[in-house]
Amino acid sequence: MERTFDLVMFDLDGTLIETAPEIMDAVNDTLRRFDLPEVTQQQVNDWIGHGTRELLIQALAYTGKTDVESVRASDSLGLIALEFDKHYQRRCGTRSQLYPQVLETLVALREQGVKTAVVTNKEGRYTATVLDAHALMPLLDCVVSGDTLPTKKPTPAGIEHCLEKFGVPRNRALFVGDSSIDVATARNGGVAVWALPYGYNMGQPIAGCNPDRLIADCSALLNS
Repeated sequence: MERTFDLVMFDLDGTLIETAPEIMDAVNDTLRRFDLPEVTQQQVNDWIGHGTRELLIQALAYTGKTDVESVRASDSLGLIALEFDKHYQRRCGTRSQLYPQVLETLVALREQGVKTAVVTNKEGRYTATVLDAHALMPLLDCVVSGDTLPTKKPTPAGIEHCLEKFGVPRNRALFVGDSSIDVATARNGGVAVWALPYGYNMGQPIAGCNPDRLIADCSALLNS
């Protein structure tokens, strides 16, 4: 079968791996350390997308009944972020799980000669830990994290990096994600975008972002 795409780039959280439960655990570990009230799973789900530091800032703003800019300017943010780093590194891989058909699809794509990449806003140290915990790293040709390049999604820097690395033209590349950030990133990078309905799109239906195609799970990529 002649393939449509030579490069498939994936978001991570909410696309390949359900990570929200252990992110919530780490956030609440941190909040308890500073005598702040805990947050709910749904709140954490809705804050996912811009990287864990931004998620932590959202949680601190909510529990401290202040705004995010005040949290960013706070002298205590650095100390709290270090505490979160400790807890999240310990939590990574403990309650996350692969979504259906992810492993099988990545194996099949590699066997077909398709280049595979992750482009995520998650910081690199967490990205590596989560991917290693689920044995996905050997199935990926490139990993671009939120701190790999000077800018992160929705700027198309990660897409541009992958296109250049593998010498793939835009019309032969696909981005697969679960959020409006992913759709915007693909549009900004001039590549096709398919979306999954089960992720963390800030509580909104992903169909409203008008991806090129809405797919039930990653196995749809094997018929492209």
